[in-house]
Amino acid sequence: MRRSRFTAYVTSLLLATASALTGATMAQASQLAATGGYVALGDSYSSGVGAGSKISSSGSCDRSTKAYPYLWAAAHSPSTFDFKACSGARTGDVLANQLGTLSTSTALVSISVGGNDAGFSDVMTTCVLQSDSACLSRIATAKAYVDSTLPGLLDKVYSAISAKSPSAHVVVLGYPRFYKLGTTCLGLSATKRSGINGAADYLDAALAKRAADHGFTFGDVRTKFTGHEICSGSSWLHSLNLLSITESYHPTAAGQSGGYLPVLTGAV
Repeated sequence: MRRSRFTAYVTSLLLATASALTGATMAQASQLAATGGYVALGDSYSSGVGAGSKISSSGSCDRSTKAYPYLWAAAHSPSTFDFKACSGARTGDVLANQLGTLSTSTALVSISVGGNDAGFSDVMTTCVLQSDSACLSRIATAKAYVDSTLPGLLDKVYSAISAKSPSAHVVVLGYPRFYKLGTTCLGLSATKRSGINGAADYLDAALAKRAADHGFTFGDVRTKFTGHEICSGSSWLHSLNLLSITESYHPTAAGQSGGYLPVLTGAV
């Protein structure tokens, strides 16, 4: 009897603790939203290319109401919400075109950028159209760029964000692995799929390092996308789409809501 009471007590204590932690997380997000604005920066993974429900006024930036920044803002009602992410954006585009609404009252900034700088689109084109060796060679070139040039470009963007919004909580979102390995899958060879996944890991490691060095939070989406890669049978990523090339290899609406959104929410 005593043991049963003790077990019940411990169970109640654990449930209470979990509830308190969950409540604290939600309260923190609500407090952040109430005290300042949210600015969403970055490339097509943040603008929502591939998720559908395009905002017509966004033009070629292809912002979507199903993109994770829009979903987060709808759930938490920040005092202001500026959705600046744009399809195709590189670090230079963020610096030139996306930082205008940052201010000292900005409480939250999210950003995904670096994939276009590193030549993601060209890597995928090479791997789809050419041999295994050509694919791996292009990946090696991208990795060399990530080592030599990308860190300095990210530093410029991150420093500019901090200068304009010194009190903001900044979340740097990474990129998912594209392919589930070890399965029979039409399309790219296992060698190419493995190489592309390795390149995503390489880029994410670089992003995480630069984010940490600037005191930012890195939002790693790879765990959320595990089991939902291309070739998984339940993909949250578009494969090659000849009818809509721009959507290829981008998150679906489910990838935005089930992959990116919870990572941003947890990072806040």
